Amino acid sequence: MKFISWNVNGLRACIQKGFLDIFNEIDADIFCLQETKLQEGQIDLELPGYHQYWNYAEKKGYSGTAVFTKKEPLSVSYGIGIPEHDMEGRVITLEFEDFYFITVYTPNSQNELARLDYRMTWEAAFLDYLKKLEEKKPVIFCGDLNVAHQEIDLKNPKTNRRNAGFTDEERDCFTKLLASGFIDTYRYFYPDTEGVYSWWSYRFKAREKNAGWRIDYFVVSKALESRLSSATIHSEIFGSDHCPVELVLN
Repeated sequence: MKFISWNVNGLRACIQKGFLDIFNEIDADIFCLQETKLQEGQIDLELPGYHQYWNYAEKKGYSGTAVFTKKEPLSVSYGIGIPEHDMEGRVITLEFEDFYFITVYTPNSQNELARLDYRMTWEAAFLDYLKKLEEKKPVIFCGDLNVAHQEIDLKNPKTNRRNAGFTDEERDCFTKLLASGFIDTYRYFYPDTEGVYSWWSYRFKAREKNAGWRIDYFVVSKALESRLSSATIHSEIFGSDHCPVELVLN
């Protein structure tokens, strides 16, 4: 099974940059989007052979997630069941026979860490949500997690220390997540690889210089370790300030 996750930073803009060609060429079993920046009815996307599920933020032109899946899930839920965290369209959960599949767009801590305290309450609530699901069956989750976990996950770790996405607090949350029984699939296959990123600022010709961050992930329950086949970061694909990331399971 092939899974794709992509922060498109505005789906309507991404469609103008070849999204549908990329979508069709990749031919994923499940294709997830973050930061769709849409309200219901603003787009009519024809994707023959796929079931579509959308979660919209209450605020217009902000956040939002979507999942397109060839196989119809047993059930679908939106959010994590906590009103404080469910107004921004950040989570969609699909239940299948042998796993839960989640796409998530983790809140950004923002300039001057204005939202870091909120981010910490989100992290605790989301991990709790994952562990409750895991009591029933293994979990696969993916998306823009807005954290570069290790120094090798961004080009300039020294100058970005204490910036949103590379604070000790955010990194510690990801360490705790992994310690609770999850696998960062890219690092599983490439524990020491440097210079491979999934997001580049639109400023300072960052993508040309490959001055990026790896903040888009596929994370799976340890119970699925034996089924891991490959993990890929598609830095050759343009259309957003993020590139798609991929997981293949046997």
